[in-house]
Amino acid sequence: MARKKTRNPHVGSDFESFLAEDGQLEATTAVAIKRVLAWQIAAAMKDANVSQAELARRMKTSRAVIHRLLDADDPSVTLSTISRAATALGKSVRVQFAGT
Repeated sequence: MARKKTRNPHVGSDFESFLAEDGQLEATTAVAIKRVLAWQIAAAMKDANVSQAELARRMKTSRAVIHRLLDADDPSVTLSTISRAATALGKSVRVQFAGT
């Protein structure tokens, strides 16, 4: 018996197109950006030998805020918090839209 071929609608598309079609592109992009930011902040903390408690003190905030800032899977962080963390670590923040 001959088997009927079914066409996969995702063959030939890229991963971003798949996520967009699935309605997950924005959320996935936000988590990816947050993971990079969390990694960069943790690296800056390590380079400066700054603990979470010390960063919280410098930012005049709680350790819970620092924990959320460093949580790679929690994209809900404000630009203000990121900027304050950068300043507390002697860094600056640059935000830029990239073309597609």
